[in-house]
Amino acid sequence: MSDEPQRLSRRGLLGLAGAGAAGLALGGAGGAAVAGVAASAATRQSTLYPFFGVHQAGITTPAQDRLHFAAFDLADGATADDLRELLSDWTYAASRMTQGLEVTEGGAVGGSPLAPPADTGEALGLPPAGLTITFGFGPGLFDDRFGLAKRRPAALEPLPGFSGDALIPDQSGGDLCIQACADDPQVAVHAIRNLSRIAFGRAAIRWSQLGFGRTASTSTAQATPRNLFGFKDGTANVKAEETEAVDEHVWVASAEGPAWMVGGSYLVARKIRMVIESWDRTRLEEQQRVIGREKGEGAPLSGGTEFTEPDFDKPDDDGSPRIAEDAHVRLSHPDANGGARMLRRGYNFVDGNDELGRLDAGLFFLSFQRHPEQFVTVQRSLGGHDALNEYIKHVGSALFAIPPGAKEGASIGDALFGS
Repeated sequence: MSDEPQRLSRRGLLGLAGAGAAGLALGGAGGAAVAGVAASAATRQSTLYPFFGVHQAGITTPAQDRLHFAAFDLADGATADDLRELLSDWTYAASRMTQGLEVTEGGAVGGSPLAPPADTGEALGLPPAGLTITFGFGPGLFDDRFGLAKRRPAALEPLPGFSGDALIPDQSGGDLCIQACADDPQVAVHAIRNLSRIAFGRAAIRWSQLGFGRTASTSTAQATPRNLFGFKDGTANVKAEETEAVDEHVWVASAEGPAWMVGGSYLVARKIRMVIESWDRTRLEEQQRVIGREKGEGAPLSGGTEFTEPDFDKPDDDGSPRIAEDAHVRLSHPDANGGARMLRRGYNFVDGNDELGRLDAGLFFLSFQRHPEQFVTVQRSLGGHDALNEYIKHVGSALFAIPPGAKEGASIGDALFGS
């Protein structure tokens, strides 16, 4: 990395010193995910992705195996200067952590023994593990608090309600978001934990989510993963190597604006709980009918292999379509949605059990698109007719504007403030 363009502000340093309890509580939330990781540091992924660039990392980057996602609300009384300073502090810290460095100089053990460490230390000795840190802005950021109302993108409106939604308010929304992805869960948790400490007094976590076992491939070099229903997920996902498709479906174009969003994207986050117990008691042929694909190979029920294009007109022996009219693969296909495609980066989650002993698990859906309407179109198609709706419910939802990447010497979101 070149000479560092900035340092943490005084408020950021005070956050590291003053948020010890909050930081420890956040780290504790990730304990179940990081406990029992047996691989030594020497065998963990040492992939490094630069933080600075035209686009933010963590979008077309090959999807990593682990996620820690957090949505934040700005503190009561926070000012535009507080917001800008926070984004500058986060940029500095993120640019270090993605290189495998501690959050700031001095770090976990190099400071005064009479003061809280500047870095929480759980990533000491670990490689970067492909860490990417992606920042976004929610619709609420553009109210009257920070003088940004005139700079709100027209597309950044709260998502509409969808059939079957059972949204939990404290698992939805947020002024800001941070998506930390890595191939080591401890590296991802460390990133959110320390960025939360830096935000102390200026912003606090509204909700967060740990994820494992990516449920989509964002590169042709990656095998298609499986979700917790046991099916291959994201076979037709937009891949980074499809540069024309990425330009068409993911990045905001100059004609769409506003200027500070050009080269950025829109992120939809949906927490989808799976009714695991009901699904596990469903016969295989019905599971395959609901999805529209074979469970083993992942081929469409119309025949072929995993990557064979589904033939929605192919009849079964009784004359009915081999891929049912309410099959998930049919209703989510671009042909059924005016050509709408998204780049998905979802993850599995297991959050223990609920009060009835049922597994609290499912899919943490993440998609990037150049306009939220792409997601809305597909979700409306699925919401009213998808046979899968019997086995899932959407319990969390949020939309964020993802600005383009920052140049070295600048901060994420600088253009938002007109500089």
